[in-house]
Amino acid sequence: MSPASSLSAVPQPEAAVSVVGIGADGWAGLTEPARSALLDAGVLIGGERQLRLLPPECAGRRVAWPSPLRPAVRGLLAAHAGNRIAVLASGDPMFYGIGRALTEELGAGALHVVPHPSSVSYACARLGWPLEDTGTVTLVGRPTARLAAALHDGRRLLVLSADAATPAAVAALLRDRGFGPSRMRVLEQLGGADEDCLDGTADTWDRPPGDPLNVIAVDCVSAPDTLRVGAVPGLPDAAYEHDGQLTKRHVRAATLGVLAPAPGELLWDIGGGSGSIAVEWLRTHPSCRAITVERDPERAGRITRNADRLGVPSLRVVTGRAPDALAGLPRPDAVFIGGGLTAPGLLDACWDALPAGGRLVANTVTLESEALLADRYRRLGGDLVRLAVAHAVPVGGFTGWRQAMPVTQWSVRKSFPTIHPGDN
Repeated sequence: MSPASSLSAVPQPEAAVSVVGIGADGWAGLTEPARSALLDAGVLIGGERQLRLLPPECAGRRVAWPSPLRPAVRGLLAAHAGNRIAVLASGDPMFYGIGRALTEELGAGALHVVPHPSSVSYACARLGWPLEDTGTVTLVGRPTARLAAALHDGRRLLVLSADAATPAAVAALLRDRGFGPSRMRVLEQLGGADEDCLDGTADTWDRPPGDPLNVIAVDCVSAPDTLRVGAVPGLPDAAYEHDGQLTKRHVRAATLGVLAPAPGELLWDIGGGSGSIAVEWLRTHPSCRAITVERDPERAGRITRNADRLGVPSLRVVTGRAPDALAGLPRPDAVFIGGGLTAPGLLDACWDALPAGGRLVANTVTLESEALLADRYRRLGGDLVRLAVAHAVPVGGFTGWRQAMPVTQWSVRKSFPTIHPGDN
């Protein structure tokens, strides 16, 4: 028996919902298992465009997703409980598709997923780009600004469009961020009879809106005078709008190194200033999360602009004075305190909020706050370091060193409770 036939002989569990990927080629491009799931369904749920691709033989009741989609998932499924349900998805349901929401609502065991090639797979096949070397950014239901975090000279990106207006919005962002020379190809109706490719550069893009079903391929090329923004913490200070309240580049890189962000983790950035620590935390991985607390409304607005500019518009900015402003926030994995250390109760509130294994990092330049950190270091341990940076500057006809204010940094990890034998 061949591996393929052996796999087909394995009985499939009975699933409450079939999730069927479908492409621009419609019914003709579906496999027999996909067709069977749709023909057998009593209720067919999908987007209006997807439902129109089905032939009359699919006799189940057709239900279009409302907008917004995500809040409606649970109620719509509950309304049709007891029926054999099939949900239509674009391409691969588990790649930026409805499959994620359904899994979160029902659990993987309740789904039978039949994937179709994704638009990204089709695009890479047309372009000759290795899929594993190609970055993907989705703008479906997300701000265009998030594309900025993925822009690096020489990188190849595929952008999943929200609609026909997305290519023009992408071109405008590329121009604004200094990537106007980038080549853009808009791949429409991939895999379908009306497949097309529009070619140009962001600088000269003036095409009217085309087909709403499109993927944008970007060959990233920066203009010669564009500020280089790298992929690791320690971005140039010039990348930020600020009023002087900015954790400077070299200290910032050292601080992020100690904070040690990992995918999916949440940071509290207290005394945000310009938001640089939270911004660079978010840029380390798309699933990272961050909340900045800043008491000054003008600075809070500046943080939002910096986050948008540097491609992390998901940064949540809370305007208020810590520790009071911390009430009700989700529990953090790490806390950075860049200002307000001497506020009564702040350090205790941050420490209490951290789970076991959580990290706290605090920076200061004042003697009063330094004394506070030294006391906490004595009581809780961790690392207490002084960071000193000097820059070469002209001294008459020569060059000398100008010392920046030294920064005292305390970092500590909250220990796990000791479990003794026999403890319940």
